[in-house]
Amino acid sequence: MNFITLMMICGVILLLAYRIYGRFLEKELKVDPNRTTPAVEVNDGVEYVPAKKPVLLGHHFATIAGGGPITGPIAAVVFGWLPAVIWIIVGSIFVGGVHDYTSLQASIRHKAQSIGSVIKEYMGGRGQILFLSFSIATLILIVGVFMILVANTFVAVPEAATASILFLGVAIIFGFLVNQLRMNLVVASILGVAAMLISIWVGIQFPIHLSAPTWSLILLGYAYVASVLPVWLLLQPRDYLNAFLLYGLIIGAVIGILIASPTMQLPAYTGFRHETMGFLFPILFITIACGAISGFHSLVSSGTTAKQLDNEKNGKFIAYGAMLLEAFMAIITIGSVAYLTQADFAARLDALGGPIGTFAAGIGYFMSYWGISEATAVTFAALTASAFLLTTLDSATRLMRYAVQEITENRAPKMFQNSHVATTTGLIGAAALALTGTWEQIWPLFGSANQMLGALALLAVVVWLKKTGARTFYVVIPMVFMFIVTISALGVLMYNNFMASNYFLFFSAFVLFILCVFLAIEGWRSMSDDKSDRTVKM
Repeated sequence: MNFITLMMICGVILLLAYRIYGRFLEKELKVDPNRTTPAVEVNDGVEYVPAKKPVLLGHHFATIAGGGPITGPIAAVVFGWLPAVIWIIVGSIFVGGVHDYTSLQASIRHKAQSIGSVIKEYMGGRGQILFLSFSIATLILIVGVFMILVANTFVAVPEAATASILFLGVAIIFGFLVNQLRMNLVVASILGVAAMLISIWVGIQFPIHLSAPTWSLILLGYAYVASVLPVWLLLQPRDYLNAFLLYGLIIGAVIGILIASPTMQLPAYTGFRHETMGFLFPILFITIACGAISGFHSLVSSGTTAKQLDNEKNGKFIAYGAMLLEAFMAIITIGSVAYLTQADFAARLDALGGPIGTFAAGIGYFMSYWGISEATAVTFAALTASAFLLTTLDSATRLMRYAVQEITENRAPKMFQNSHVATTTGLIGAAALALTGTWEQIWPLFGSANQMLGALALLAVVVWLKKTGARTFYVVIPMVFMFIVTISALGVLMYNNFMASNYFLFFSAFVLFILCVFLAIEGWRSMSDDKSDRTVKM
């Protein structure tokens, strides 16, 4: 099969889903463009900062995309490209898109509070503690695994390290020009993108060569600084500018694919069981997270995006639209390796140090068809991927700080409300993972925890919608499916790690399993309690 055919079919399906199912969700959630959003109402210049539609899309898309739609699909194609594509399309439309959009709207209707706060209002303080505990554990895994991936990418492609450092300076200057000097956004964007391209050229000329542990320590310091700075100074402008890199990568890859017209040589289906990955169910559904559904997205929607949304009407474009765009990115990722034979795919994955290098090599090969050297194209793809890995890293650290502050409020010494203390507290566990583990060991546990977080966020939305008297079937169905998938996956991980004598990962999976079971019980009690079955304003 020619990959162009598959890419076009997927693109059309996603576009139709945005218009048809996105409109259905907007109607069910009773979106009101005249309702004042928390970003506009509070507007404190630090956390609550109204952002223009394209700026917020850049921030949100860059944050949720990260390395997830690259790492997951490449790891999952060992089962064949067809199961991966089906899960990406169906999952993004009916599970991930619903999860992201409803999480955002739930937060907006509750003063841009986190999903944990929404749970507290409808399920009580015990439910909030359980959810936040699960969130912090998941965020530690996210920060740890992405720190490893970024460090490995910088070692494999040192040009990316130089350019990424320069990107940070460009973002800070951009944020100052737009937010303090009120420079026209279009003019600032043109200057910012030009500065980023110059940074790429400088990176190619002056690569920085450091070891992975050294990079991990540097990234640890960066994540700390990014977490405590005002959102307008670094996080928002860097994500916005980085989004142009990803838009460029997607467009460049699509043009290259149209010219190259690659035939898919990887098999469509290899079987229900893989010798190293295990069984297709539930492993496929936790391996491909970003691109189909990712619980991390609910933390982004309710953690940073809800504090920047200037109009409820833009929520569908920002949350549902970004999820479908990420799904298309995941399809492109499959195309970056599907033209290889199984033997070549395995050899490239091993030789290039993992999914990021493998993805960059494939995209670079396609982009070389429209005139640039393959080496330059591969470097650009690696730079783009590393930029988005950093985006996930710093955003997850900030969200982890929010969660630590929320769970310790009125329950621990006041020092934990301090941004510096809360950030440091969350980074300790992530640093231990990054300095002692490998992404292959952590990814299955991260995937399970991440998907379970998605199921729990959907549970919170169901409880909220039920209490408002709204219909819930379109959230209940994906919620039940994700609970089945992730409980099964955690069970498999506990068994596998126990048999392999990896007791740390066994215990981690066991703790996550217990937390999610108790939270599911709390949610069921909340929905079944006649005393709390009163209708509240949506």
